[in-house]
Amino acid sequence: MSELTHLSASGEASMVDVSGKDVTSRVALAEGRVVMKPETLALIIAGDAKKGDVLGTARIAGIMAAKRTHELIPLCHPLMLSKVAIDLVPDENLPGVRITAMAKVAGQTGVEMEALTAVSVACLTIYDMVKAVDRFMTIEGIGMVEKSGGKSGNWKREA
Repeated sequence: MSELTHLSASGEASMVDVSGKDVTSRVALAEGRVVMKPETLALIIAGDAKKGDVLGTARIAGIMAAKRTHELIPLCHPLMLSKVAIDLVPDENLPGVRITAMAKVAGQTGVEMEALTAVSVACLTIYDMVKAVDRFMTIEGIGMVEKSGGKSGNWKREA
């Protein structure tokens, strides 16, 4: 296991100094899913949720969350994101919604936390918007799918 970078020599939490790193193009892709009753998914697909457009609202929430990750995760650097994309796919076999988030930056540190935060908040938004009709929903499988750029190079989760 590699050394933890967010701890000082004496074990205190510390923000990593990235000023000496090269600016490179960095991309991260994360995923998650909200599992629900088939009737709840049908309500979302039909656009009949009382709170409005569930998928559209979750997409905006995910984008907003990625942009504010540094305000939520104590040791994250504020980043000038160049792109955040949220894909929400209803899946009747689940049943539920599969969410992927892509975050991109040209910078000195990665965007994994931004992609993970985007997915998490998009999932929470879906839950919030239809919880009145389905309290048994679960949020599952949030994790990194792949990332590229930076000193550590490319990484992809194996199937």
